[in-house]
Amino acid sequence: MIDDSIVRGTTSANIVKMLRAAGATEVHMRVCAPPFLYPCYFGTDIPDQDNLIACKHTTDEIRDMIGADSLGYFDVDSLKDTVKARSGEFCSACFTGQYPMALEQTGSKSLSQKFDLKGR
Repeated sequence: MIDDSIVRGTTSANIVKMLRAAGATEVHMRVCAPPFLYPCYFGTDIPDQDNLIACKHTTDEIRDMIGADSLGYFDVDSLKDTVKARSGEFCSACFTGQYPMALEQTGSKSLSQKFDLKGR
């Protein structure tokens, strides 16, 4: 099974269960994005690390939690190389914690709402 990302893990776990219910004897999952380790204010709109499964669990723990036989992620450097070759730079803050701009700490649930970044 290939998916674009794992944020909370709930969707992946449900899909693995459905595949097994349909008769799959093994489920090997590959993820096209690195693990989400930091809040994303510029697209995914995850305001804090409490909602990110990879912040609290290793890849092996996540594999067990979603019920897959194996789990592999695309690494950050390979993703950067792939994107650079096609279109230049991109934001990798949710993977690396290195944001493209200084972020002001607020009590707001979502900085993307504060900065009106949705859809940009």
